[in-house]
Amino acid sequence: MGQIINGKEIATIIKGEIAAATSKFKAEKNVTPKLAVVLVGDDPASKTYVRNKELGCAAVGMLSETVLMPASTTGKELIEQVKRLNGDRSVHGILVQLPLPKGLDEIRILNEILPEKDVDGLHPVNMGKLIKGEEGGFVACTPQGIIELILSTGTDIKGKEAVVVGRSNIVGKPTAILLLQRHATVTIAHSRTRDLGEVTRRADILVAAIGQPKLITGNMIKPGAVIIDVGTSKVDGKLTGDVDYAAAIEKAAYITPVPGGVGPMTIALLLKNTLKAAELLTAK
Repeated sequence: MGQIINGKEIATIIKGEIAAATSKFKAEKNVTPKLAVVLVGDDPASKTYVRNKELGCAAVGMLSETVLMPASTTGKELIEQVKRLNGDRSVHGILVQLPLPKGLDEIRILNEILPEKDVDGLHPVNMGKLIKGEEGGFVACTPQGIIELILSTGTDIKGKEAVVVGRSNIVGKPTAILLLQRHATVTIAHSRTRDLGEVTRRADILVAAIGQPKLITGNMIKPGAVIIDVGTSKVDGKLTGDVDYAAAIEKAAYITPVPGGVGPMTIALLLKNTLKAAELLTAK
């Protein structure tokens, strides 16, 4: 029987550290870090995520601004809003909540955010710095949280076989790069991978981030693996991960639950990035 990796507990510790650092920063610089989140449309899940970000900011002593825009918003209108936030010196971090309504070009919109305010780590400048291993950029929050969860188990990533199932720009690809930077041997698998089980059974560290509920079954898991489940699909009204949790916990050494695993870490690392942005912008 595997051990549960409690993302809520780990995130609480990280937020405590951020709250202390934020308090010190405010006292020294007389500046309060501020996160602006742009929400287009009325997707219920996105509304919940944005509300959690507002609560997270308040909990660590930061300010937040939520910009609500209708689903009918044009690309031009959204870019104008991003540019306004770029120019607002009181705003240190900008996040455009994804997914955007159909018809809006996500890549074009995200590229308009100033790299130094891109706390989601999705601007080409920040992604380029991640790939090159340069300091000073922002790394996407969920991948950072995934690494923290793995390290919390005491696992030495170096030399391990790691498999990332999913190749998105926001989770899969950056997670693979972070694992590579820690000297894992990394395989990226996806929906078109032939015999996915053969690939996942090699994994000492398995990150499932493909958005297909219970895709990873018990017979696809190496005994003693560390499993990080990023999936959040609604099945019969309940949040369900990409991993068949009941089967996986019998074989894994460590596993994250859904919910209560990766989600809280994403918010915590977003707050950490926002503080970093405030520090860098204030130092200019």
